[in-house]
Parts: sequence; C-alpha cells; structure tokens
Amino acid sequence: MDMNEIKEIFFQECEEQLAELESGLLKMNDGDRDPETVNAVFRAVHSIKGGAGAFGLDDLVAFAHVFETTLDCVRSNKLEPTQDVLKVMLKSADVLADLTNAARDGGSVDESRSRGLVKELEALANGELPTPSAGVEAPVAKPAPVAATPAPKPTDDSGFQPIPFSFDDFSGEEEVGSDLPTYEITFKPRSDLYSKGNDATLLLRDLSRLGEMSVYCNMDALPGLDELDAEAAYFYWNITLKTDKGEDAIRTVFEFAEWDCDLQITAGEEKVTAPDAEELPMIPVPFDLSILDDGATEAPAEQPKADVAAAVTAAETASNVTQMAAAAARVEKKESAAAAAASAAVAAQNNAAAGAGQTIRVDLDRVDRLINLVGELVINQAMLSQSVIENDTTGTSSINMGLEELQQLTREIQDSVMAIRAQPVKPVFQRMSRIVREIADMTGKTIRLITEGENTEVDKTVIDKLAEPLTHMIRNAVDHGIETPEKRAAAGKNVEGTVRLTAKHRSGRILIELADDGAGINREKVKQKAIANELIPADANLTDEEIDNLIFLPGFSTADKISDISGRGVGMDVVKRSIQALGGRINITSKPGQGSVFTMSLPLTLAVLDGMVVTVAGQTLVVPLTAIVETLQPEAAAIHSFGANHRLISIRNSFCPLVDVGRILNFRATQANPVEGVALLVESEGGGQRALMVDAIQGQRQVVIKSLEANYTHVPGIAAATILGDGRVALILDVDAVVGASRGQALRQEVSLAAVG
Repeated sequence: MDMNEIKEIFFQECEEQLAELESGLLKMNDGDRDPETVNAVFRAVHSIKGGAGAFGLDDLVAFAHVFETTLDCVRSNKLEPTQDVLKVMLKSADVLADLTNAARDGGSVDESRSRGLVKELEALANGELPTPSAGVEAPVAKPAPVAATPAPKPTDDSGFQPIPFSFDDFSGEEEVGSDLPTYEITFKPRSDLYSKGNDATLLLRDLSRLGEMSVYCNMDALPGLDELDAEAAYFYWNITLKTDKGEDAIRTVFEFAEWDCDLQITAGEEKVTAPDAEELPMIPVPFDLSILDDGATEAPAEQPKADVAAAVTAAETASNVTQMAAAAARVEKKESAAAAAASAAVAAQNNAAAGAGQTIRVDLDRVDRLINLVGELVINQAMLSQSVIENDTTGTSSINMGLEELQQLTREIQDSVMAIRAQPVKPVFQRMSRIVREIADMTGKTIRLITEGENTEVDKTVIDKLAEPLTHMIRNAVDHGIETPEKRAAAGKNVEGTVRLTAKHRSGRILIELADDGAGINREKVKQKAIANELIPADANLTDEEIDNLIFLPGFSTADKISDISGRGVGMDVVKRSIQALGGRINITSKPGQGSVFTMSLPLTLAVLDGMVVTVAGQTLVVPLTAIVETLQPEAAAIHSFGANHRLISIRNSFCPLVDVGRILNFRATQANPVEGVALLVESEGGGQRALMVDAIQGQRQVVIKSLEANYTHVPGIAAATILGDGRVALILDVDAVVGASRGQALRQEVSLAAVG
C-alpha cells in the first residue's frame, strides 16, 4: 500500500470525525452539557490534527491546534459554552471542513475568515467572551476563574505560538511540596486504547494537573520498522506524582481508558522507580509543566526537575505512529471507535466495547455491479419459473418445489444486497446545518435548524441526489420564508426563526418534510409576479394549491433584486426536476403568517419494487404494491354515474371515484364496463383514494426497475419499466399521475411529479 492510499483513508476518516464534531456541537448548542459530548467533540478535532500532522498538512494542523486549545478550555470548565461561544465553534468546524477538503482536493480557503476565527478562538481561550448576538437574549455567562496568563504571544502565518521553556536552575534541589503524598504509577496502554480514540499524551497532561510529576518512558519493546505491528502499543510509563488529591483523583484521569491499559497505583517514595539504565533509555529533561496546558492552566508555582517533555514527546510519537500504521491496517478492517469510547459509565462502556461491530470499506461501483447482477438473477429466476409453470401442469413436481426455494433465496439475497446500499440521511441533514448558518448570517436573521429522523435509511443513490434539492429548499426557506427579527417581533413571534427538517418511512417510501415558521406564501404576490413574467395569463383562475405550485416554474422568483442567495428563478425549478428525476413528488402546504411545509415523497430504492401485475386493454402493467390498499370485484349496484363522464363506486357506505386506467392512458377510446374488470383501491399523495379499474390481475411479483428516460424517453403516466418472467417488457404505472389526470390535470411530463411506489 502506498502513501496515497493511506492518505485517502485518513481523509475518509476525517469525514466521520467532522460529522461527529458538528453533531456534538449542535447537541451542545441545544443545551447538552454531558462531559462525554464535549470529550467527543475534542477527540474529533484532536484526531484530525494528529493525522494531518503525520502527512505534513501544516495549515490544517495549525487551525486544528487553536481549535483544540479552545475546546480544551470548555472541557476543563474554564469556558462556558454559551450560544455565542458555540456560534464561533460551529463556524470553526466549517473552516476545519474547508481546510480538510482543500488538503484533499486542492483549492484554497478564505484566509481572512480562517485568521479571523483563529483570533476569536484565541480570545475565547484567554477568557474573552464574545459579544452576545443582536436580537437574541443570551444568558450572561460569568467567566470561570482562569489562571493568570501572559499577554497573547505573536503568531506566525501558520497560527502557531512560540512556547517558552525555562532553562534556569537545572541543578537546584526543589523542596516545594516535599510533604505531599507521593504515588508511584505504572501506565501500560494496550492497542485498544489508541483504536478507541484515546491518547496517552492527553492522559499525561491531565495527570500533571494534579501536582508535581516526574515521568520515565519505557521504549524497550519498540521493534524495528519492518517488524512493527500496526495496532500494537509498545510504550509504557513509570510516573511519580506528588499530590494531595488522593488516589481516586488519579483513577478519574484514567476512567475512560482503565479497561484498555494496565494501571498500577501505589503509595511510594519521592522518586521514579526506573528500570536499569542498560535496559531502558531514559531521557530526563527539566521542563515547564505549563506547556502541557497550552498556557491555559495555572501551573504549580515552582516546578521540580522533570522529564515530562520526553514522556510527552514519546507519547505523541506513539500516537502518530499508531495512527499512521493503523490507517494502513484499516483498509480491510477497522474497529468501531464510537461504540466503546463514548460511554460515560464504566458498565456501559464495557457493553459497548463488547458489542462493537466491524465494517469494511467497499468501492460503490462494486456494490452497484452486485446489485445489477442480483437484478438479472431475479429476472432469470422469474423466467425459469414461468417456463416450468407453462410446461408442467401437475404443480407437484420436485422442480416446482425447488423453484419455490430458489424464489425465497433470491428474495433474501435481493433484500440483503439492497440493505448494503441503505444509509441514514444523517450526513445530508448535517450538511444543511452549515447552509442555514451561512444564509442566516448573510441575511441578518437568527434561525435554528431542528432535524428529526436522521437515522432513517434510504438507498445510497437517493441520498447522493438529495443534497442539491434540499440545499435550494433550505436557501428558499431562510431567505424568503423566515422574516427578519424585527418583523417577527412585531408579529409577536420569537425573534429566532425555526426550520424543521424531518425524515420518516411511510408505505415503502421515504417522506422528507421541510417546515418553517415564517410568513408563509404570499399568494397574491406570487400570482402577480407570475403574470408579470408572462408565466400565466392575467385572467387565470387558480386555486391556492395551483398558486403555490407556481414557484416551481422555470424563471420564477419573488425576490425584488438579484443577490448572492436568490433572485434568478432557478432554485425551486431545480428542486422540481431533481425530485422528478429521483422518481418522487413534492407537495406544498402553506398558511399565511404561520409558515410553509414542503413534503417530498421518494422511493426507498431505485432498483426494485413489489408490484401487482395487471392487464389493461391488452397491455401488461405493474402497479406498485405500496400504493394499493385493497382489490375488489365491482358489482353493478355499487356503480353510480356522476356527471357526464365520471363514475363512483360505493365501498363500505362511502363513495370513491372510479378511474378507468385504459381510458386515461389512451389504450382505448371508450370507458370499459366496471363489472367486467377489477378495481384497485389506491391512495396517492394529496389526491386521496381512487379506485383504478383494470381488466384482470395476473399476480404479485418483485420486479427490477429499468429507467425509461435512460433507455427510451419519458412516457406520460408511466414511471418506469421492467422485464417479466416471459421476457416481455411491462410498464410500471405512475399512480399519482393517473390520479391527477382523473382530477382534470393534464397528463404530461411538465406537471407530473409522481413516481414509482
């Protein structure tokens, strides 16, 4: 494996760490003060910094170092994580992501923004709280007592600060604290300690805060590079600590790592018990312990001779070597770090560690090829079954029994393969948080994004294509939907606007809702703008629903002037086309003064579906099973005429419109007799229930979806196609387009947003 492959693995892990970072910061912004949440945020930045240092990514290391220092002040309760503090940290997380992307793909990052955030982070670390945001009542936070620190030191362009070393009086004997209890500590990490995100450097630093400390690092077990085990731990430390905090305080330092190391703590003499000099290389170095706290913690008034620098250097070396080697080893296998290291309770930590799963990284092209092959397997299995059924009239042969087992196995393989590509929508939702922050800053608004159902799983193909329409919808909600703080206050609303993004499963589909508590759609303004742009005639008589849907027309915008955010009329048009390309549909519900709700309904997968195979005017169609409520045989007494061309069917003392599918799709010129066919009671988004009339039902089957747009062209009323067991091509019905046509809507591509399922 070459260095480029190892580096690519590092960047893949950076994506996970950045997601963990933003998730933790958002939890803290919502009031979560769990120490483990803070620790998880700190570990994410520290891990990125450590890996970036191994690859010489200086800009990334420099920014992460300052960010890490400020997070450590929060972790040690020296900085209160108010919303204004977290606003700076969320912006810093965005810049950290930009620096990571720039290091991976090239390009540049706005240096003025990054330097400005470096100054803000340094100010926070020095106890200077930011000015509360205008328009939002922020709690007055009293800064925690911070040790007296020198004035901020000048920094170079990389963001690093020079660290002072004290070289005075190396030989003098120290008497300070000689009456304090002394503890001998042996700290031997196991490989699990590093794989779970812990760091010996941080543990030694936290330990040094308890009192006066001397350390020897044992490097005797370190093998040659050719014998190095990527996931092994070779260093351990002998520590002498003089403190009045007691043994419980010492064990508290190691509470998250105690089960991943050998730890011995005994009362001892005021010296470090080290192995023989010939067996262990020992490098005693006088050192100012304040370096361990990056100048943020008050060090003891007088420091003894200590070799902590050598120990910390060795710890950092061990950490970096382990990170680089482990990165190479994790190509085929990696431990799940979040399961074990994130538990605040010891018992919960053990359970998490025992249940941690294993994952592998697989190129998505390989998964897609496997899915295509399984799709062909399903088609061939159906063909084989069809052939046997046509040539075997007994129905009891061993071949039939074998085919039934083959069908079950094929279905299980199909479901298992599709589950491989299923992923939660969380990464896409997390990306929207940054967009909300950036647009809110540009418009001077205060907005909170609330996400629900982030763990809802959907096909990877769908997730990849969700980002663009969601981005346009978020920008539209923030720019047009949410009012300014002044207008919200005048209307009696909270000056902080709310955008809610929700995902959930329903009837074999995924529903994504984007709701805001803004002013709602100004329908009169929308209509007048559409008339002015000659998108509709001036005498058009439109319903509220039709007016709302005007915002999806190409070139439509209600913005008074073009800005960096909106005004060109391409945003919502892109949303409509993107959702349509995914085989989905979108609905709008808006109440003036209360806000709007955009609901997207998408298929869980673009590969397979369960369908009912039916016959209509000699044509074979597949109706998605998720849309069917029930099937029934109409009786003459249940059919009622309504108007000139409409009919109703009575179902359990209620009336439902009867839709002739063959007539809607122009398969026949006249309406068929309902009594001679079968009615499929279906339910569509926004259209209520309808009874679709077909000639006959052939059976229920799982079919492989083939795109008509990619292989032929768009056909109104048809969502896709499939290949049946006899080799014929069957069309998959677009239920919502057919229902819309029954309500008087034109059955054409421009207005059809319906889809499979």
